[in-house]
Amino acid sequence: MPADSSIPSPVAHDEARKRFVARRDGHEARLDYTVAGDVLAITHTIVPEAIGGRGIAGELVRTALEYARAGRLRVRPACSYAEAWMGRHPEYDDLRA
Repeated sequence: MPADSSIPSPVAHDEARKRFVARRDGHEARLDYTVAGDVLAITHTIVPEAIGGRGIAGELVRTALEYARAGRLRVRPACSYAEAWMGRHPEYDDLRA
């Protein structure tokens, strides 16, 4: 039986490459970040058009923020999408660097 693409697959953390990755329907979406001291900077959020509009970018940002919270890191949303997403989710305001 084929996988149901409406059920989100988990976001993977590629710590060596400093990114979070979500794969859907043969495409890869990712969030790139850097860490300097105790600040995680979200530098890019990239979702291919073919899988856009499904909330994947938000899922990537939320996962990165939860990772930062667990590691007691502050967050600098250098990517415009991450900045806008955080603006809509005040429950993460305490993480802002």
